[in-house]
Amino acid sequence: MNLTPFHLAIPVKEITTTRAFYRDTLGMKEGRSSDHWVDFDFFGHQLVIHISENIAPEAVNAVDGKAVPVPHFGVVLEWDKFHAFAKALQNKNIEFIIEPYIRFEGLPGEQATMFFKDPSGNALEFKSFKDFNQIFAT
Repeated sequence: MNLTPFHLAIPVKEITTTRAFYRDTLGMKEGRSSDHWVDFDFFGHQLVIHISENIAPEAVNAVDGKAVPVPHFGVVLEWDKFHAFAKALQNKNIEFIIEPYIRFEGLPGEQATMFFKDPSGNALEFKSFKDFNQIFAT
């Protein structure tokens, strides 16, 4: 199966700081924009930030002994790319909700994961599997 890019539009409190976060902190290439929205190349996917006053309150779910924010979004990266990205974020002093670590160690679906928020409070998760065949393991 060939994967095609997803399109995700998210609400943000304001455009300037959030735009700088995705472009400068996360290193995403900016596409089309207006004074109310901005497109980004999010690891080959289309992420659009839209100014909105209606940002949902955060909920959490316990996973592997951690309080995982719901909702959240992100991408599954190759193992080495994940670790390089995590190190780059640590060097930029990102405040993590959940620091990079190995989840479900020794179990089906073992993965590296990390969580943090954008300036508008949207939660992001980036993860990686040493064995990509384990992505949907039960």
